[in-house]
Amino acid sequence: STLFVSEKRLKECIKLLDDYKCGTLPPGVSDLQDDANALCTQAIIHPDTGEKIFMPFRMSGYVPFGTPIVSPACKNHVAHFNRWLNQSHNACVNYANRNATKPTPTSKFLQGYVGAVTSAVSIAVGLNVLIQKANKLSPATRMIIQRLVPFPAVASANICNVGLMRHNELSEGIDVLDNTGNVVGSSKIAAKHAITETAFTRVVLPMPIFVLPPIIMSYLERLRFVQSNRRLLLPIHSVVCLVTFGLSLPVAISLFPQMSQIEVSRLEPEIAMATDCKVVTYNKGL
Repeated sequence: STLFVSEKRLKECIKLLDDYKCGTLPPGVSDLQDDANALCTQAIIHPDTGEKIFMPFRMSGYVPFGTPIVSPACKNHVAHFNRWLNQSHNACVNYANRNATKPTPTSKFLQGYVGAVTSAVSIAVGLNVLIQKANKLSPATRMIIQRLVPFPAVASANICNVGLMRHNELSEGIDVLDNTGNVVGSSKIAAKHAITETAFTRVVLPMPIFVLPPIIMSYLERLRFVQSNRRLLLPIHSVVCLVTFGLSLPVAISLFPQMSQIEVSRLEPEIAMATDCKVVTYNKGL
């Protein structure tokens, strides 16, 4: 629903949140309204830059904009184009929701994009070739390959995409904040934690998509209505995948808080010397 928030409504939410932080919130604004304002702002505005995230690259736009790109039935050349488009969308989502406390030069963005999309598409194409070759193997081996290979291949592609699109954070570090919100310093160790946690969410994300649709479809395919209308199988399968994707996304990105914490003792010595806090906060990204 945050995709349909108007510019006027967004400015109202930002103003009310600023008033809340300054202790000048107008009377009559309930906690529920305040939570709604915060949710609206966090879904649209990047926490580091304060700028609007382009609609297709927001987490709220991941499912509605990402799902139509993946076409279940197409010729090889169209399938390869769709894979590139899909991984390009993933790359832009990863970049738009990164930790942006340090600027990323255009050259590094392009290097990351080319590396992320090339590696991810190569893994996807390699998977497709492997499954095609599996048709020549014994039934038992073919079943193992067709059932076990897709998930690790997709997970590996997702990890590559996240790591390469955010590789600048590993070399430059990310800002860590004390309990008052002041920047203590820049940490490469915190950046490593941020990217690792984000990559893990991309491993969890496809799990339900590989597990639930086959189970649901095995039941639906037995229904008399579906058996008498076989042309509906593809659209029904697509809707089941869409709903599963929509349910798995919030589960995956909620595994770690966006504003994560880490003990100062685990960071660089200069960070520990710059603050008395035992724990600092950083934007993990989504």
